[in-house]
Amino acid sequence: MNFIVSIGLETHVQLKTASKMFCGCKTSFADAPNTNVCPICLGYPGALPLMNREAVKLTVLSGLMLGCEISDNCKFDRKNYFYPDASKNYQISQYDQPLCLGGAVEIQTPAGPKTINLTRIHLEEDVAKNTHHPLCSGVDFNRAGTPLMEIVSEPEMSSAEEAVSYLRALRQILVYTGVSDCNLEEGNMRCDVNVSIRPTGTEKLGTKVEIKNMNSFSHIQEALRYEIVRQERALVGGGALVQETRRWDPEIGETTSMRSKENAHDYRYFPEPDLLPIALPAEQIAEWSKLLPELPEQKRVRFVADYKIPEYDADVLCQQLPVANFFEQAVALGAPAKAASNWIMTDLLRLLGQTEKVVSETPLTADAFAALLKLVADKTINMPVAKELFGELFEKGGDPVAMVKERGLGQVSDAGAIDAFAQQVVAANPKVVEDFKGGKKQALQFLVGQVMKLSKGKANPAMAGEAIAKAIAEG
Repeated sequence: MNFIVSIGLETHVQLKTASKMFCGCKTSFADAPNTNVCPICLGYPGALPLMNREAVKLTVLSGLMLGCEISDNCKFDRKNYFYPDASKNYQISQYDQPLCLGGAVEIQTPAGPKTINLTRIHLEEDVAKNTHHPLCSGVDFNRAGTPLMEIVSEPEMSSAEEAVSYLRALRQILVYTGVSDCNLEEGNMRCDVNVSIRPTGTEKLGTKVEIKNMNSFSHIQEALRYEIVRQERALVGGGALVQETRRWDPEIGETTSMRSKENAHDYRYFPEPDLLPIALPAEQIAEWSKLLPELPEQKRVRFVADYKIPEYDADVLCQQLPVANFFEQAVALGAPAKAASNWIMTDLLRLLGQTEKVVSETPLTADAFAALLKLVADKTINMPVAKELFGELFEKGGDPVAMVKERGLGQVSDAGAIDAFAQQVVAANPKVVEDFKGGKKQALQFLVGQVMKLSKGKANPAMAGEAIAKAIAEG
């Protein structure tokens, strides 16, 4: 029996605001437990919420970037449940009148582009964080009340790979927009995964199973692969699936049951009596829309068209907005586009990965980078010198033109001087010369290296190779 897989994701994204959703407590990660709290986010009787305007704005910007319809009137609701992480025994959320409706995310699949439609985006407050120890559990309310955007997709993904592609594309758009850091390790992007299967040829969706609180792309992929197989085996074996919430246990590589899945009526939603509805005039939405950046896909297409670089290069450069901006600034300052792309993809991204920094946090400027690449293009310096200078610019900054002049690093392109170095190297390495004559191409690279050593790294490598070949032929 063959099955159709349907996957929908509920992605929770903490918004990048200075204070919480309904109080003035700061939003910061890794502070001492229960230090960023007040009577409002702790749910003390009589404490009244006050809405965070910036959180509304960031949610609207997200909706506009994702092509949603922005509601001109919406409201907050109470979602009632009794868990230790909910200090009030309810969560302020949105039910039937969310901020954003519809929208879509485009992903790339082996069969080509695929559009994953969105159901809605609503705004709510985050809950506290439970920490479990061998003999006890603790609750940290620092996170409680943090503005949280929930982005709900339609169940239109059909594999674990598509689900991860969707999340990566969504994350990139949100980071580009500047609404969230979307750092999965810090928990400011988390996901509830809904998956069901049904026999091929049927239309009605199968029984939905939710996998709760996933914050790792690799774990989401592994959990979905396991869960799809588990559901298929259950149905093929004549069993039945139940609507439930499960958790992924990476230690054993399995999902395990947590509880039966709640429905909306279980939460007894009703309008939040302490908050007024939100009215968003068209003029306000239009004003915020002016703040929208270029979409990642639009930027990729433009990079290929404007800078004549390969699609692969454009895709790599546009993965991180600071890197894409750095590339454009350097090219605007005179750096050759393809050379800039090559250096960024190999050297810059390697160093950024090693230091776990974004380019704006390093001393390397677009001015210095462009100047370095122009020195290479003009053959003022050779590649070994350029590589050495690049590492120093990344670590300490500086002016590469001044550094080359002060240190005498200019490339030696004088044919007479290089010929003299070549003749000296050929005379000193007869065995390597014989290896070269016997067809060993790597022997030439060794000899060129010796010329570079004699010239203290300043010789033009191409001219050095030609000079060595000439010296051997004449010898």
